[in-house]
Amino acid sequence: MSGHDDTLKTHILRPAHPDRVCWGCDKYCPADDLACGNGTIRAPHPVELFGDDWLDWSLSEKGQRRSR
Repeated sequence: MSGHDDTLKTHILRPAHPDRVCWGCDKYCPADDLACGNGTIRAPHPVELFGDDWLDWSLSEKGQRRSR
């Protein structure tokens, strides 16, 4: 089961087509069929907002906050 979990984590952290999914809640609705009532537009994935290294940047920020 661990292999399945790793694949799922990779899909969520580094999706191939983040523009096809709404990332606003844990339902991961298709962008053209929002079911959660999150509004009229989909929530973008962090990779769309911050670039491919968004996770590295996020983890770096957490480390800096702890050391302060």
